Amino acid sequence: MKKNDSKYQSLDKNRKNVLIDFCTKVHIHFKNLELLDLAFHHRSVTNEKKNVHNNERLEFLGDSVLGMVTASYLYNLLENPEGDLAKIKSIVVSEKALAPVAVRFGVDKLLVLGHGEEMTGGRKKPAILADCMEAIIGAYYLDSGYKNAEKFVLEFIKPAVTEVLKEGTKDYKTVLQELCQKKYKNCPVYELVDRTGPEHDQTFKYIVHIGEQTFGPATGKTKKEAEQNVAKEALDYLIGK
Repeated sequence: MKKNDSKYQSLDKNRKNVLIDFCTKVHIHFKNLELLDLAFHHRSVTNEKKNVHNNERLEFLGDSVLGMVTASYLYNLLENPEGDLAKIKSIVVSEKALAPVAVRFGVDKLLVLGHGEEMTGGRKKPAILADCMEAIIGAYYLDSGYKNAEKFVLEFIKPAVTEVLKEGTKDYKTVLQELCQKKYKNCPVYELVDRTGPEHDQTFKYIVHIGEQTFGPATGKTKKEAEQNVAKEALDYLIGK
């Protein structure tokens, strides 16, 4: 799309500054701020004003980019069957997951809404916030290409995946084993480095080796608990990378 396309609205200095501040906050750079501005225009504006375009087409595009980035990340991260990957993907790209990200990024403050939608609390509606996030992704893809859009998406998708994996299972050792076999082609090695306390009330301290990396120590009242705790510590780091 070209900068002089009729779908772009002219920007005053204040709006430009606000958009630049947004870009700085979320660590992205737009060559075409008018394109980014369009991503914030909800369809309710189109319904009330003539010759004003909305973000629905960008949302459509951004949804596909978001899906591709997330699917690729999960495919490379985990060796789980397709059904498991699809479940994780559906959670992390859902309205419930995207809306809080939008609020954290300040998207709610930049939305351009029709009067009716404004009066009914549109800035706080999860569906509108999530749709706008997708539109921003679509706009960034058009403006700066797939690799930059991918980097932006992974900033919030990686932590979301980590949370799903942590909540979905308490067997951190199994998850770590699968991750290491897929990503590093080796298995984690657990090492007991200390035990303290009387025989009936001992505390065990473990570290885990993954290739040349070592994580821990972590403690537990049983060997199994200590191993699970150090596996969780390793997962938090490795999945968050």
